[in-house]
Amino acid sequence: MKQTALVICPGRGTYNKSELGYLKHHHSDKGGFVGELDQLRTKAGQVPISELDGSDTFRANIHTTGDNASLLIYACALADFADINREAFDIIAVTGNSMGWYLALACSSALSLENAGQVVNTMGTMMHEIGVGGQVVYPLVDDQWRIDTKNLKVVEETLDEATASGHMVSISIDLGGIIVFAGDEPGIEFLMDKLPDLDRFPMRLANHAAFHSPLLDHVSARALAEMSRKLFQPNHIPMIDGRGHVWSPYATDLEALHAYTFGHQITQIYDFSSAVEVGIKEFAPDRIIVLGPGSTLGAPVAQELVKHQWCGLSCKDDFIERQKTDPLILSMGMGDQRDIVCKSRR
Repeated sequence: MKQTALVICPGRGTYNKSELGYLKHHHSDKGGFVGELDQLRTKAGQVPISELDGSDTFRANIHTTGDNASLLIYACALADFADINREAFDIIAVTGNSMGWYLALACSSALSLENAGQVVNTMGTMMHEIGVGGQVVYPLVDDQWRIDTKNLKVVEETLDEATASGHMVSISIDLGGIIVFAGDEPGIEFLMDKLPDLDRFPMRLANHAAFHSPLLDHVSARALAEMSRKLFQPNHIPMIDGRGHVWSPYATDLEALHAYTFGHQITQIYDFSSAVEVGIKEFAPDRIIVLGPGSTLGAPVAQELVKHQWCGLSCKDDFIERQKTDPLILSMGMGDQRDIVCKSRR
């Protein structure tokens, strides 16, 4: 009997040093798909993704910039999606974090693989060329992944103080047990100075612009002008966007989808936490499959499960114990969990 699965697509920042060679290692059988993306890059005068993935050395100043990282992550994630064993899993909904929304559009067929590749590469390049500001990450949870009221108060007070001081700062992503701020350069400096040190936080994300904030209104305007509504088509799988809104198969208003994708999704907060909450409560999946590359998105998803005490989880230790015997989350960036998702495909 098939198990139902909610699929979650990764965003920027998931292809790092440990992921170098991900395509070559896991997807040597997908030369046609990768080749088409390489042609897209070559026509644009950019380094092919197969060359980036096949580099001898990982270079952050090359591999993590928007113009390179975006399509590289897209290739890894969509290739992973193709490897899900459909005899074992019935994919009942798909969502994503930040850039992962474009990937979710591809997984659901709202964008063809070719059109999605064009969108991802164009938007990644656009963000690299004209994106402004940056992002800072700060935790909301304690060591057991429970909301820490002190951290929550710090975040709220710092945001109020930044606004009162005239800094361009806002919440960019609600990411499970993490808050991602967006800001202009003075605002980012303010956050890094004012937020109390907690282990490795506050942390500025390298090569990230002020995604999901009004600072990118100019990017949205350009995207709406350059990206045609005709790129979109009816989706085959329910999609959950960065507001927690469900786009149902064959009932999607393509004009509205186009407007959201290149409007609200770029300039307003991306509420990934709500997307996960809707995913588990509306669709009640047996498993949550997180596409690679990387596995960093697994923790925010798990933190959201703990927040809602999904399947009796009340803390990090509960989640770890559950994962040992009957995993709720299957991250394809992790070898043992990948084997469960792909079993019998090869």
